[in-house]
Amino acid sequence: MEAAATAALVKRIGTVIKRASKNRASAWWYSPHMAAASRAIAERLPLADLIVEVRDARVPLSSEYELLKNYPSPSRRIVVLNKMDLANSSRTKEWMRYFELQNCESFAVNSHNRENIKQFLNFLQAKVRELKKMDNSSSTTAIMLVGIPNTGKSALANSLHNIGRISAAEKGKLKHAAVSSQPCETKDISSLKIASNPNVYVLDTPGVLPPVICDFETSSKLALIGTIRDSLAGEKQLAQFFLSILDSGKEYEQWAKLSTAGSGRLSVDFREEYSGSCQTETTKKRQYPSDHTQDFIVQDVRRVLYESISSTRVDMRRRKDVLRLIEFQLAALREAFRIPSELGEEDACIRVSEKLLNLYRTGRLGHFTLDDIPKDIDVHGTS
Repeated sequence: MEAAATAALVKRIGTVIKRASKNRASAWWYSPHMAAASRAIAERLPLADLIVEVRDARVPLSSEYELLKNYPSPSRRIVVLNKMDLANSSRTKEWMRYFELQNCESFAVNSHNRENIKQFLNFLQAKVRELKKMDNSSSTTAIMLVGIPNTGKSALANSLHNIGRISAAEKGKLKHAAVSSQPCETKDISSLKIASNPNVYVLDTPGVLPPVICDFETSSKLALIGTIRDSLAGEKQLAQFFLSILDSGKEYEQWAKLSTAGSGRLSVDFREEYSGSCQTETTKKRQYPSDHTQDFIVQDVRRVLYESISSTRVDMRRRKDVLRLIEFQLAALREAFRIPSELGEEDACIRVSEKLLNLYRTGRLGHFTLDDIPKDIDVHGTS
C-alpha cells in the first residue's frame, strides 16, 4: 500500500464509501434490516456455546467483525479464515501465527473443499467435547457463525451441514442456507445440523457492517473483494485499485511463458474464432468469446497484463506513470476480453472492469493477501 498511485486510489474509494455510509446513500448500507440483525445477533451471542467469526483470508484484519471486538470469552471464540484458496498461502500461515500470538484460536478453510471441511468439522467437534467437559452438559450445542457480508458464512454452514449429516434419514429433510455472490443476501438467522450424538447445530447469521467505516484502507479493501457493492465505489476505480496492486507486486511474473510480444496475435485468432471453418473439438469449446471465464480468454488477459508490466519499467513511486500504465492496461484488455468495438469508450471500460474484477475475485489472476501483519508483531520469531 506504499505506492503513491495506490494510496491515491485508496483515498478516492474510501472517501466515496465513507460519505455513503454517513449519508446512507446506499439502499443496503446499514439498512433497518441490518440494524435489526445486529441487535438480534448481539442478543443471541451470550446464548451460543461457541462463536465462529468468519473472516476473509485475503483481508484477515480488515474483515474483523466489530460486534466481537470486546467479546469477553476467547475460549469460546474461533476465527476462521475462509476463502483461503484465494489468498497467498504463505501469508495465510503468517496470519495464523499472528492469531496464535494473540491467544486466539484460528482455522483456515476453503468452504468448497470437502477434505478441508472434514478437518474443520473434526476440529469443531473436538472443541465441543472440550466445552462439554467444562460444563458437564449433554444438551444440544449451538455454534454461531458471525461476520461481515460476503465472507462465505452460508457456504461454510452448508458445507458443514452436508459433511456432518450422519443418518441417511436426515438427508433431504434439513434445510440449507441460501448462498449468493452478492453481499447482504442472508436475511435471517437459520439453524443447520452438522453433527449427532450429541446434536450440534450451526446458526448462520446475516452479514453486518459497522454503521460507518472511516478508515480508507479498510473500506477500499472490502470493496475490492466484493463485501461492498461495486456500484458504490465504482467498477473502474476498483479495477484500477486491483491493477495498482498487481503492477507493484510479483504475481504477474508467473505468466512470462504466455508472452507473445511482437507477434501481434492473441492466443486464439479472432478471425478463426468467428469463421467456423475449423470443426475440431477444441474450436467447439471456444465458441463463446463473450464468456470471459474460459481458459483461452483468461490466458490472453494474463498475457496482456504480463507484457504491459514487464515492458514499461514503470517507477511505482511515480503516481502519474502508474496511472498511465493502468489506463493503458484497461484499454489493452478490451481486445483480450473480446469487447465489441462498437461499444462506447466509457461502457467498454466498465465492461472490462467488471470482467477483470470477477477474474481477480475468483482467483484466476493470482492469490493476493491485502492486509499486512501489524509491524509490532514478529510472526517469524520464537515464542
